[in-house]
Amino acid sequence: MNRKPTHPGTVLLEDVIKPLNLTVTDAARMLGVSRKALSEFVNERVALSTEMAIRIAKATDTSVESWMNMQQKLTLWEAEQHAPTNVIPFPVNHHDDDTFALQM
Repeated sequence: MNRKPTHPGTVLLEDVIKPLNLTVTDAARMLGVSRKALSEFVNERVALSTEMAIRIAKATDTSVESWMNMQQKLTLWEAEQHAPTNVIPFPVNHHDDDTFALQM
């Protein structure tokens, strides 16, 4: 994965809030969260929580999983940018059928 995935807060802001001509304050009220909490999310200062994902999914008639998947892709991409360099691969055994198995 080369390109940084889009933050789900940006998706909510650009694909939902702006096209509906809502303010962040209006959207926060409709989601049942504080304006500050929604502002931090749409401005990419915080990650998507499961609670926020449930609220957004209910408000947009979309799946919680789709919102959580966006966050997971972003979180994984960010972690991969700082992947550890001191990991030693586990040894593997070759089986007769050319598959690999960990030595346990």
